[in-house]
Amino acid sequence: MSTLFVAWQAPGPTRAWFPIGRLDASVEENDYVFQYTQGALQARESAGFSPLLAFPEFGRRYEASELFPLFKNRILEPSRKDFAEYLNWLDLDPAHADPIEILSLTGGERQTDSLEVFPQVRKMVDGTISCRFFLHGLRHVSDAARARADALTEGDTLQVAIEVNNPATGYAVQLQTEDCHLIGWAPRYLVNDLRAALLEHSTITATVRRINRVGAPFARRVLIELQGGVPAGFEPMTSREYSVLPV
Repeated sequence: MSTLFVAWQAPGPTRAWFPIGRLDASVEENDYVFQYTQGALQARESAGFSPLLAFPEFGRRYEASELFPLFKNRILEPSRKDFAEYLNWLDLDPAHADPIEILSLTGGERQTDSLEVFPQVRKMVDGTISCRFFLHGLRHVSDAARARADALTEGDTLQVAIEVNNPATGYAVQLQTEDCHLIGWAPRYLVNDLRAALLEHSTITATVRRINRVGAPFARRVLIELQGGVPAGFEPMTSREYSVLPV
């Protein structure tokens, strides 16, 4: 099964994010399970989070034979005439793309709520991790950096660096060109695990996998693949906030 986590952003000045739920999905088997995580309790205690209307009880295992509306409504309808272009931006094959893959790349972003979804990063048997995401923050970098980003080509290698004083998040993961232009950041959900891995001298690299220029918004311009070896004892996304609540 594939796994997505749901993050909730607190209102107010902190705007902190918490992983509050977990979706396990098998599209082929029509099997979908949602459960809240320990992060939901942390969010309730520190920021007043209440259960989502779609899932009103914390200690319950929700099961369905089709994707829950909360997630389905965050995907562009296949009947839309721009659906093929949408999948093209995501570098997905229309013949094989499934809703979980789509959500993994888009984050299921909506203007009407404070939720975001992201994929579980798993360590492979060879001791490596790999994930794809769109470059964040391109609209917030300098004009020179945006011009450098416009000059990227597919296959270009990017440097990965930990930022310790980001004004919005504190720690952040920067992505820089080989000639040292900061062009953006990795998603926030990767920060803690990548920081821990890099402090253990992991060999994490990033590669440009797709460039979308004509018609694409900033959030869909540069598709990145991040991969590399991590320490033997390192397991991403296994901290307490990611563990599901008991039923």
